[in-house]
Amino acid sequence: MLIIAVSFIPVFTLEAQEGRLFRPLAYTKTFSMAFAALLSVTLVPVLMLLFIRGKIAPQAKNPINRFLIWAYKPFVHLALRFPKIVLLLALAALALSVFPFIRLGSEFMPPLYEGSLLYMPSGLPGMSITKALEVTQLEDKIIKQFPEVLSVFGKAGRSRTSTDPAPPEMGEATIILKPEENWPKGMTPEKLVNDLDTALKVPGVSNSWTMPIKGRTDMLSTGIRTPIGIKIFGPDLNVTQQIGKQIEDVLRNIPGTRNVYAERVVSGYYEDFKVDRDAVARYGLTVEDVEDVIESAIGGMNVSTTIEGRERFPVNVRYLRDYRSDPQALDRVLVATPGGAQVPITQLAKISLTMGPPVIKSEDAQLVGYVYVDVTGVDIGTYVQRAMQAVQQKVNIPAGHRLEWSGQWEYMQRAKETLKYVVPLTLLIILVLLYSNFKSVAKTLIVMLSVPFALVGGIWFIYLLRYNTSVAVWVGFIALAGVAAETGVVMIVYLDEVYERRLKEGKMTTAKDLYDAIIEGAVMRVRPKMMTVTAIMAGLLPIMWSHGTGADLMKRIAAPMVGGMVTSTILTLIVIPVIYEMWRGWQMRHEQKQPTGGDGAKG
Repeated sequence: MLIIAVSFIPVFTLEAQEGRLFRPLAYTKTFSMAFAALLSVTLVPVLMLLFIRGKIAPQAKNPINRFLIWAYKPFVHLALRFPKIVLLLALAALALSVFPFIRLGSEFMPPLYEGSLLYMPSGLPGMSITKALEVTQLEDKIIKQFPEVLSVFGKAGRSRTSTDPAPPEMGEATIILKPEENWPKGMTPEKLVNDLDTALKVPGVSNSWTMPIKGRTDMLSTGIRTPIGIKIFGPDLNVTQQIGKQIEDVLRNIPGTRNVYAERVVSGYYEDFKVDRDAVARYGLTVEDVEDVIESAIGGMNVSTTIEGRERFPVNVRYLRDYRSDPQALDRVLVATPGGAQVPITQLAKISLTMGPPVIKSEDAQLVGYVYVDVTGVDIGTYVQRAMQAVQQKVNIPAGHRLEWSGQWEYMQRAKETLKYVVPLTLLIILVLLYSNFKSVAKTLIVMLSVPFALVGGIWFIYLLRYNTSVAVWVGFIALAGVAAETGVVMIVYLDEVYERRLKEGKMTTAKDLYDAIIEGAVMRVRPKMMTVTAIMAGLLPIMWSHGTGADLMKRIAAPMVGGMVTSTILTLIVIPVIYEMWRGWQMRHEQKQPTGGDGAKG
């Protein structure tokens, strides 16, 4: 039990999103096992005395036990007759597992389907509010035509909150979907997103797709609303924009790219008023007088505040829209002189259309621009590796600028760096615990062989289900390591029990004696071993047929354990007896040559 609890140490070390998601699982598992262990040595003996009475039939008469012995005995006999072939087959199975492993994709976390979608289109800077509203209405109309959609609510620009600094060209549409049983046959969330994206190819607009909760979480943690993002750091925003455009052009041609959009960090449009100080002085005005007119007539000036109950609203004064709607109208803005004359502003200032940053972003005290990448049909790990290689070859990064890959890739790297050190340390702790129990290096190593052979089944099962490796999958493998070691311990304990008993009885002098002891220890105790495996499998298999929110995540955790328990059981029942027989046989031959050698029970 302690080994299984220790195997969850890597889960406790996870941080941020993955830690908050999986630590409760690890705590629940640990506390449940601690309570179960306490009950097994306190309450269970009492219940056995109360309820197990009368004549107890021997194991030999149990039909299940007899069937298991009948089915298992020929295999263990065959394995002990050809030990080298068994070991070669086991090593071949271990080697062949490399084939599916190198073909597994990688992602941070499988999608947690929320029952709704968040569509986030982005246009180019300078889009007017009227045009943004028109595009939003068009997109909502197209989305609502899909039979899977229950309702859609779109917005353009920022909402009435200081935490949403979105410009007019950035839109959002929250799409509430009908229950999946009401969808057309064969439709899946992934296929629906691809169909929606195809239908929403609006010129000048780049799409991105996520889910409401996931999207908010991603934007709060990294600022990136797509699965993959690239942050371009540097002191010059003009250079940052050029790099972003180059990256956009390169990534658009990479397989798996659904949409890519580089922020135009210096493509905002501005009306620039450059005051002519000499002209202002000729009319007896000051620069402040002219700028006050510009502010009040065009931008608007707060002149008072109105109180409506508990609410306060500023009173803003500016020209009517017709007098400020286009550059020609601005030319006719009048400035009053001290003498009472009305002078057109074009005689006092030069008006020009300039470009500049629509929004200035910074991270770690550096200016930054984002490139948003939405992918489909490819795992994030594979895509980022391809994209990194393409960007490195085709994009020139000037001195002073650097790239940082973000989004889910950033989460993946963080979790990978944590597990890279913690998992080997956990295996070392398990190794020490096993050695402290067996006091034998050989027994400890035999038990630890359960771990790689359990991984064989887990890897193949993940490959056949077409799952990508993720934090959820690695949590499943971590749990599998503890359970696999437990089944190995059970086999070694039973083999040792028979061996030590026969050794004390003086019945362990020949290879035939060792053979009979291993047959008894392995075959006659097959039922408790199969009970252990069956109980674990019975708890996991229902998860593989589950459906609904969170099911995809739980399947990724259960799949490595289901597949791994199959190969771990084969190892425990077939390979461990073979290795045990080879080790004990070598030990007996060694002692016969050197009768004064150490205790036969120690390796």
